[in-house]
Amino acid sequence: MTDHSLTYPLTSRTVHLCVDMQRMFAAEGPWPTPWMARVLPVIEEIARCHPERTVFSRFIPPANAGEMPGMWQRYYTRWRAATRACIDRELLELMPDLRCYSPPATVIDKTRYSAFFGSTLLQHLLDREADGLILTGAETDVCILATALSAVDLGYRVILVTDALCSSSDTGHDALMKMYHTRYSEQIETSDAETVLSNWR
Repeated sequence: MTDHSLTYPLTSRTVHLCVDMQRMFAAEGPWPTPWMARVLPVIEEIARCHPERTVFSRFIPPANAGEMPGMWQRYYTRWRAATRACIDRELLELMPDLRCYSPPATVIDKTRYSAFFGSTLLQHLLDREADGLILTGAETDVCILATALSAVDLGYRVILVTDALCSSSDTGHDALMKMYHTRYSEQIETSDAETVLSNWR
């Protein structure tokens, strides 16, 4: 599978949305993503290119399972160690290599897989008249998937940076990358960081 070239140039209103690159998903956290360290330098390069056009989302778990609706209660009963009552709050922070970009980068907190659900992200994008999203971060088959499909539903152009995504499941990552290339080819573009950066300067 090869990366696709961009359909048309990126604009000054394109936003880099980096999803959940937090310490809780690194080796030290409750949900480790083994190859986060491999994509971190790539994501940092994209953020460094235009920090003022970068948004970092942070996944913030509830204080306890009872705060959440429905099946999320069962989820956080299983993952009680990840609730705010138990987790080291420092693990909720961005990876240290990315913190220095905010400000001017914006940090938006979320409580579900999609960065759009119950957050200020959509209003932020509307306020800056964004016309497309460059998506990086974790995880390819969970929060990236949910965020990408939300963005598609809202009509945004979506570009997934293939060498700036990671997952805790190689199988899940590979399956989703194949799906992004095939099932959503009209609405989701895939490209490597070098191509994205060369079109965004």
